[in-house]
Amino acid sequence: MKRFAAWVLAAAMLTGLTACGGGSEEQADAGENADKTHIYVLTAAEDHGWTGSVATFAKEKVAEINEEGKYSAEVITASDAAEQITKLEDIAASGGENIAVVIQPMDDTVQSAIQQVIEADIPYVTFDRIIDAVAPQAVSNVKGDNQGVGAGAAAYFVSLGLTPGETVYVYEGDTSSVTTLRNQGFTQYLTGELEFDGQTIPEDKKWSEDDLNAIVYSGAMNWSRSETKESFESLMGDTANTAIKWFYAEDDELTMGILEALQGGGIAEDAKAAFLANKPVITGCGGLGELYDVLKGESYQDIAFQLGGLMSVTYSPAMIQTAITDMTDYLDGKAVEQDHVIACENVTAENVDEYPAF
Repeated sequence: MKRFAAWVLAAAMLTGLTACGGGSEEQADAGENADKTHIYVLTAAEDHGWTGSVATFAKEKVAEINEEGKYSAEVITASDAAEQITKLEDIAASGGENIAVVIQPMDDTVQSAIQQVIEADIPYVTFDRIIDAVAPQAVSNVKGDNQGVGAGAAAYFVSLGLTPGETVYVYEGDTSSVTTLRNQGFTQYLTGELEFDGQTIPEDKKWSEDDLNAIVYSGAMNWSRSETKESFESLMGDTANTAIKWFYAEDDELTMGILEALQGGGIAEDAKAAFLANKPVITGCGGLGELYDVLKGESYQDIAFQLGGLMSVTYSPAMIQTAITDMTDYLDGKAVEQDHVIACENVTAENVDEYPAF
């Protein structure tokens, strides 16, 4: 940023000299455009669900920035990490000094490309998936309260009767910091180390470290509905697993995979009946419209009415706009909070109409 600051100062001095010398309006405009920092916003592809909605909200904010005219901006989407790495490396290698980056990393493999951005002295903000090794160099790390996601699921389970040491099955998203934090939030609420919505777990409901051994982790489902559906069908193939009552899915897509498996023909009818007779409780995360339709009573009701509970923890994908604002604030010389955490809330059938779906 030192080179960038020096360049801006020199350009400002040149503009001042031109004005004093009676330069043309066109010359002044040219100077203004040369000063304008360009912000690249890199997100996942604009397809569906929470992640796809990030790009939609990013485009809204970028349009606002371009209309204001102080800075220019564009959204660059990628379908996978390899594509995002290539685009980020191109930006880092461009040699431009009046540029900035806001990025939603696809996964941790993007770390090396972000390191190139750092070495090119380009300011950047990370969003949603925070990569610990490069986080200290970021202007800001904007994320939903991923620990809060886990805590919210645990608090919901406890409110419905979960007792210490009961088996809980966790459908994990991937191998990133998002999953790590959602796992931590879940266990830390149960042990009393973390609160949710201003409250900690009641003393008589607290879990010991030994109790936590009852939690079973699926391994990475890659945020995939189809992989979760297949995994759940396989799980129910062992009749002993039909007694598991508590399912914490770390994304609404994974929750929908469970519901699709229960509605489909991949599980033996006697196993399905035994599972549903236990009044299982399922939680998700993200605000997916399809799951909100279930909560509203508009779909999957043949399954939903047999559940003991269904809930989605949510924070809005619109928070990408907070990440972009952090960058413009930084460029304006304002103080920016480096760790910017957005709180989350539990959405159930009782309050689902208060929350937008994506």
